[in-house]
Amino acid sequence: MKLTIACCAIFFFGFLPVYAQSNNSMPVQIILKNGIIEGNYDVTNGISTYFGIPFAKPPVGELRWRAPIPADKWIGVKETKKFSARPVQGLVFGDMNSFSDGVSEDCLYLNVWTPAKRNSKDLPVLVYFYGGGFVAGDASEPRYNGESMAKEGVVVVTVNYRLGIFGFLAHPELSAETSYKGSGNYGLLDQTLALQWVKDNIAAFGGNPNQVTIAGESAGSISVSYQMASPLAKNLIHGAIGESGAGINPTLAPVGLAEAEKTGKEFIELAGYTTISELRKMSAKDVFEIYQESKRFGFPVVIDNYFLPKSLPEIFRAGEQAQVPLLLGWNSAEIPGQAFMQGQPYTKQAFIAKVKETYSSDWEQVLMLHPHETAEEVEYAATDLASDRFISYSTWKWFDLHRNHSKQAVYRYLFSKLSPPLVDKSLTAGLAGGTVRSENPIPAPKQIGARHAAEIEYAMANLHLVKEFQWSQEDFKVSNTMFNYFTNFVKSGNPNGGELPAWSAAKSGESNPPVMVIDTESKEIKATNDIRYQFHDRFYRNSN
Repeated sequence: MKLTIACCAIFFFGFLPVYAQSNNSMPVQIILKNGIIEGNYDVTNGISTYFGIPFAKPPVGELRWRAPIPADKWIGVKETKKFSARPVQGLVFGDMNSFSDGVSEDCLYLNVWTPAKRNSKDLPVLVYFYGGGFVAGDASEPRYNGESMAKEGVVVVTVNYRLGIFGFLAHPELSAETSYKGSGNYGLLDQTLALQWVKDNIAAFGGNPNQVTIAGESAGSISVSYQMASPLAKNLIHGAIGESGAGINPTLAPVGLAEAEKTGKEFIELAGYTTISELRKMSAKDVFEIYQESKRFGFPVVIDNYFLPKSLPEIFRAGEQAQVPLLLGWNSAEIPGQAFMQGQPYTKQAFIAKVKETYSSDWEQVLMLHPHETAEEVEYAATDLASDRFISYSTWKWFDLHRNHSKQAVYRYLFSKLSPPLVDKSLTAGLAGGTVRSENPIPAPKQIGARHAAEIEYAMANLHLVKEFQWSQEDFKVSNTMFNYFTNFVKSGNPNGGELPAWSAAKSGESNPPVMVIDTESKEIKATNDIRYQFHDRFYRNSN
């Protein structure tokens, strides 16, 4: 008898790991405006996923460098169980991970995670735009995964949009083709069409088309600021979250149409071509190679008098932006101080020299605002200046404009959690938030703040999907706090709730507005360094 029981136990428990690792999904179908799609329903967590849903016609051939056109209807059932190809891009940021199905010009697809039960309706919706400087990124990156937030009752959508030369090239011939006589901004128009798709279809996933929050990090955050400003999108959104970045000088700010057209015309002429029709006949590979050979870092956003009629400061000061609650912030050390020092040592003399070189008319004021007596002070000062010039100031300006030209609540954070050690010591942290491998790894410099993009997996509760770091209980604690703030905001336009530290909205005209410092011990403080941003406001001539 004992032998029999033992054999049964071996048989039964021996198969448990096989069962535990099996696919726990069953097919599930829903009807959209364009036809039926089939995704997967996970029986263990109740989340349905639909990956690779087309929201636009493939932007290829004659549709290359045109505003996106809604996808055609289809007959039968379209399987949406894997991520689509990501937009055409080079390996700009080696630390980006992707689950996409290759690279293709045919890239305008989105993904949905929904917790909807058979009778669910009017669930809050989050639409997330990826970062990558408008030259890289895609909607399948694991740190953007929507499952964690879907488990909290939110329908999550991630969206692909065109990048680089395919997403932002302007040209006189292209402007002549449009009814509004402008060109460029195709990637941003892709996002707007995706928001229209959400408006038209999200109810089928249990979502509320009148409770849509848009969010993003870096170029994704900049996208959110542009969508808030665009007359095409502002009525499609009901809340906004920005993580490090706004389309305000000096951060990927727009240029005038004439300048953008001139840039595009000179670009194709230098490549040896004269007409857009020549480039439209080329393969995506050939166009991409022309772009790569040019060594350009993308093309600018354009004031095209269609998607974007004016600069963001002009639009916000006129109160013409989407009048919605806004939650935004940045990280405490967005970019290393060497981005400012440019190879010079962290000495008082070198810092003063670099400040005089950079701020020839205002150097005394800059030095007064940034303590620089010791090497440690210089490193902090250089990091602050590099970060402000890169992305922190533009995000602050967005914050300042909306709180002063809107009656909606505006919440500001500073993410300060230092990254934990890396699992693989031959890796180093990269600018896009992940890691890169170095042939000759050197010890990473001591962290003096949270680097650019480090907060994404915390905010989306996806630490478990990012395997490169040795996450600790402290990290999961911070993630739980930030994730709950974001989830509450998506649900109600207010991040507060439960046992979270109280977070006050900023008031119009407040000289030291509240800031939620998100760290191991998160707490609200009063802003103490806004004078830095006010200085750059004048320096970049955004204050009028």
